Amino acid sequence: MARIGLYEKALPQNLTWAERLTWAKKLGFDFLEMSIDESDERLARLAWTPSQLQELYQLMVKEDFFIHSLCLSGHRRFPLGSLNKETREKGRKILSQAIRLAHQLNIRVIQIAGYDVFYEEKTAETREFFLQGLKKGVEEAAQYGVILAVEIMDDPFMNSIQKFLEIKEQIPSPFLHVYPD
Repeated sequence: MARIGLYEKALPQNLTWAERLTWAKKLGFDFLEMSIDESDERLARLAWTPSQLQELYQLMVKEDFFIHSLCLSGHRRFPLGSLNKETREKGRKILSQAIRLAHQLNIRVIQIAGYDVFYEEKTAETREFFLQGLKKGVEEAAQYGVILAVEIMDDPFMNSIQKFLEIKEQIPSPFLHVYPD
C-alpha cells in the first residue's frame, strides 16, 4: 500500500514541530514532508546544531511519526545552473547540507526542483552547470543512502518524464529518481 505524506506548508506556519507531527498523524497521513525553500528562515534549517537535530529526531521517535521526505526549493534562489559562480557554489552547498540533514534525520528522499535556473535566462551553459551540480549531488547522496528525486515542473527545462530520462541517461544512479508531482 502506498504511503502518503503531508507537505509541511499545508499546515499553519506557526506550529511547533511537535504540533506538525501530531496534526499530520491525526489527519491520517503516513509521514511529513519538510520544506527547505528559498526563505532565510527555512534555509537556516540547513545549519541546525547536532542538539537541534537530535531534539527533532527524538520527537519523531516519541510521536512514532517521521519526516520521510524533504522538498528542497531553495535552489530557486540559489540554482545549481546559475551563470554566477558564487550563486552556483551556494546552490551546491545547499544541496550538500540538505543531504547531510536528510541523513541525520533519516529522511529518505530529497525532492529537488526540475529547473536549471529560475530567475535567470536559460542557456546551454546553465543546463550544463545544473548537470554538473546534480551529478556531484547524486554522488554525495549515494554516500549517505539518500535519494535525490527531480520534480517535473511547469518549466521547459524539466516538464516531462522524458526530459528527466534524458538526464538519467547522463547520470545513471540508483540514487537519482523522478518525482512526478
